[in-house]
Amino acid sequence: MASDFMKFVNFVRPLSKKESSYISELDKYLEPRDLKRIKNLLKNKKIGVSFSSLGISEKIGNDVSFPQLNLALEDNELQLLIEKINKDIEEKLKRKVFRSFSENARKTIKEFIAPNIFGLELIKEASALQLFATDPVHMLLLGDPGTGKTDILRSVSKLHPITSFGLGSGASKAGLSAAVKGNEIIRGLLPMANEGICCIDELNLMKRADYAALYSAMEKGFITYDKANKHFQLDAKVRVIATSNPKGDRFVGNIISILKQQIPFDSALLTRFHLVFLIRRPGLERFAKITKKIVQNDKMKVSIKDMNDKMKVSIKDMEFIKDYVDFAEQVDVEFPKEFEKQVVDFSTELKKDEKKYLIEISPRIVIGLMRLAKAAARMELRKIVKKEDIDKAEEIIKFGLQIKRE
Repeated sequence: MASDFMKFVNFVRPLSKKESSYISELDKYLEPRDLKRIKNLLKNKKIGVSFSSLGISEKIGNDVSFPQLNLALEDNELQLLIEKINKDIEEKLKRKVFRSFSENARKTIKEFIAPNIFGLELIKEASALQLFATDPVHMLLLGDPGTGKTDILRSVSKLHPITSFGLGSGASKAGLSAAVKGNEIIRGLLPMANEGICCIDELNLMKRADYAALYSAMEKGFITYDKANKHFQLDAKVRVIATSNPKGDRFVGNIISILKQQIPFDSALLTRFHLVFLIRRPGLERFAKITKKIVQNDKMKVSIKDMNDKMKVSIKDMEFIKDYVDFAEQVDVEFPKEFEKQVVDFSTELKKDEKKYLIEISPRIVIGLMRLAKAAARMELRKIVKKEDIDKAEEIIKFGLQIKRE
């Protein structure tokens, strides 16, 4: 009876000033029905309220606090309700922050791609766009060692919610494809990244046995395993980003015919990539520019501490970007017909100059252009491609086709 009386007293008592402030905050996130129930639980002291935050840095945006409910007693059923409400509150806040972040997403996310490497800006932009390309966009970073290729791969692997990272030679028996141990299927890098991005370092070291699996994953979205009476198929709907060194470890010369002789793959593999970037160690002029950027900014006031702070990447920021990518991938982007002529004209001009490039100008280039443009729109949570998205995709593709940067 005393217990029932106290419940009645708590039910009719007015909320304290602090409790009223909690309800005011919760009202921003909860439906009236849930808010009423939470108010009663709060009056009966079955729950408490604390405040949390996403923990993001100023690079991402303002870190807003939001209310979270805490259970004041053991109650499994109530615990499930509290967990659901807390999750809903955080998700609603994130959606709001995502919308705000989308206005600066293109600039900000690029800064999280290999921040310790100076230069390669358009390659970093292409890598950032690949995160948002829901249809396959395959990229190959082909070039000299020590140029930051692996740093770009590692950054991409940390910014998408589904990734795999490993050597082309394979860090395990499964390699890029798969292996069987007893009745257990061991997935390789490609099926591990299903619906995400497969990051392959030093693809030139790939085993011949993995070529078929890579071709299949890049074009069909699955791999097959047929060995020792074991036959199965694994989904591998991946976007591939890979690095490779040339034959002889470093590119020599600027003549197309000579450069082609140094590529460690046959054309069958090379043409499966939508983007191929030739990355070379900087010449004297570009080295001087990079050095200048390292030691000073336009006002000659950049200190080593400032630079180190700029290059630091917060785990919370990376988790936020992962969640943002996951959210953005749900956006279905339309490519307006009004831009078809621009794409056709651009592709036709490239085809005319095909002899100047390392790779064949095929329909795959056109597909890559359209997918990059859609990714640029999706990165900003837009449902329709704009001309600026196509212009950026064209700029990236042109850059990738260049063989001389100076």
